Amino acid sequence: MPRDLLPAWFLRLSVSVAPLTRLINMSVSSVMVPRQWKQASIRPIPKVPAPSGHADFRPISITPVLTRLVEKTVVRSFLYPAFLKPPPSLSFQDQYAFRPTGSTTAAIISILHNITSLLITNPYVIVIDVDFSKAFDTVRHSYLLQKIAQLHIPEYVYNWILDFLQGHSHCTVYNGESSELCEITASIIQGSAIGPAMFVVEAADLKATTPGNISCKYADDTYIIIPASNSHTRTTELEHIDSWAKHNNLTLNRAKTLEVIFADKKSKRTVTPPPSLPGITRHTTLKIFGVTVTNGLSIAEHIQDVIMTVNLYSVFFL
Repeated sequence: MPRDLLPAWFLRLSVSVAPLTRLINMSVSSVMVPRQWKQASIRPIPKVPAPSGHADFRPISITPVLTRLVEKTVVRSFLYPAFLKPPPSLSFQDQYAFRPTGSTTAAIISILHNITSLLITNPYVIVIDVDFSKAFDTVRHSYLLQKIAQLHIPEYVYNWILDFLQGHSHCTVYNGESSELCEITASIIQGSAIGPAMFVVEAADLKATTPGNISCKYADDTYIIIPASNSHTRTTELEHIDSWAKHNNLTLNRAKTLEVIFADKKSKRTVTPPPSLPGITRHTTLKIFGVTVTNGLSIAEHIQDVIMTVNLYSVFFL
């Protein structure tokens, strides 16, 4: 239950639409987010059956229901329309997360379509799967607000977002014990309804730097697709991503960033891939949002894994 002690089921059963609508309109038009709406409780949820350390827990932020209603209104009424007509410095065409028409399915289709299209005129295609360390946790609000200010949204909406980001605090609740509230001065507000859309804005100026190279993003999951004709630009692209990350207070995790060389196995062309990038692991498979694709564009391995999982569940439940 959030710190305002108002569960969602209570609001659904006992509150009419008119008072909520008036409250939401007053909050946005007066550019004021009540202090209680900026307080969240973090509940650590185990990621494994027998957690033994901090890394075995996933922090779930419980935020007030009323503020999430206002956030959803701001996102749907102002941010989503602004994504359709972005300024020249920002682009949302390669972002498939937290948008009305975005989905992991659309992202997978886009990545595979770009790879197969480039293979028509190239002997191979390189895909760099970029990893950022704790991307949501380190975003600087000042840089984020600079990008939000470029969007075509009313001034009072921008000021509401500014007020929303200021004075946020959270505490940790575990085994019935609660820590003291601690103010948040950075990061995307976990558990908020507006947070994911704000990260989309944060990543909107991350693009492939070389003509012919293609970027595809799903939140902080970033893929750079490079045709063989541009293989010499791999280092430039990674340096650009590293520079962008540092400017935005993020960290490029080279240890988890990987490279896959895709080639058409049916083609008779001789494929001589470039040497591996220093510090970047080269794999023969790429896992795209849960779907495993081999460097020969086969998903047979993924299908086998799904069948094995289904069989294991069937044995367990029977």
